Amino acid sequence: MRVKVTRNFQITIPAEVREKLNIREGEYVDVTVDEKEGIIILRPYRKKWTTVTLGKRITQEEIDKAIEEVVGDFMKSST
Repeated sequence: MRVKVTRNFQITIPAEVREKLNIREGEYVDVTVDEKEGIIILRPYRKKWTTVTLGKRITQEEIDKAIEEVVGDFMKSST
């Protein structure tokens, strides 16, 4: 497939590709450049977001669990 780069250096991911990769509006996509091959690689970013409601009291256990999840996700993504 061929797409056009806009004046703001943006592209549209074709519907067929979005459907195959289940990419939805508002989601993130990882972009990697393979300089050796001269290609750009797009991958859906499937990170689970940890959220905390402002004003809510949270326990130390909840804080520790959130930190463990973030560290675990980071370790998985860096390998």
